[in-house]
Amino acid sequence: MTLDQYRSTADRILDPFVGVAARAGLTPNAVSLIAFLLAGAAGVAYGLAAGASLWYLLGAVLVGLNGALDLLDGALARRLDTDSAAGDFLDHVFDRYADIILVIGLAVGVDRPVLGLVAVSGVFMTSYLGTQAQAVGLDRVYGGLLGRADRLALIGIVTFVGAFANPSVVGLSLVGWLLVVFAVVGHFTALQRCYYALVALSADGR
Repeated sequence: MTLDQYRSTADRILDPFVGVAARAGLTPNAVSLIAFLLAGAAGVAYGLAAGASLWYLLGAVLVGLNGALDLLDGALARRLDTDSAAGDFLDHVFDRYADIILVIGLAVGVDRPVLGLVAVSGVFMTSYLGTQAQAVGLDRVYGGLLGRADRLALIGIVTFVGAFANPSVVGLSLVGWLLVVFAVVGHFTALQRCYYALVALSADGR
């Protein structure tokens, strides 16, 4: 149930914005950088939040913009015919740092550093296994329960709700439970991707 499978649909929705970005003279790398800066600002906002706070609302808006621009940079590269291995590499670097900053910000905001560490490792391994499959000659793996698009959607929704109410359930706030989901489901998704890759490699006799 990953949102990554709807990338083509999202590209069609964003097509008018791709045209605007192209006419404005933006490059795909510039869009990737802006997306990263927005994620960084969201991470700071989450780190400043404590309980139900409008910092969460600001963070949710910034995460939504980050997600949109994360799709826009690739679509813009294809429109301008400038997509390259270097651009793809840089985009992934920005994405991984954005993921780390967002999860750390969430953990700092609810004062759960250990939970944040486990969550960020789950997020990181999910992304790593997806690209490592490509490194050994397979297609990039986007499957599993929780891809990057799913994480951004969950962060945006939960923190939007958290801006108005962040009740404690069994000792954890909504954002705390979000970190639990990232920790548990993130590592499970990484194992799913590992399994898919091993099956594909075995089928190819590698």
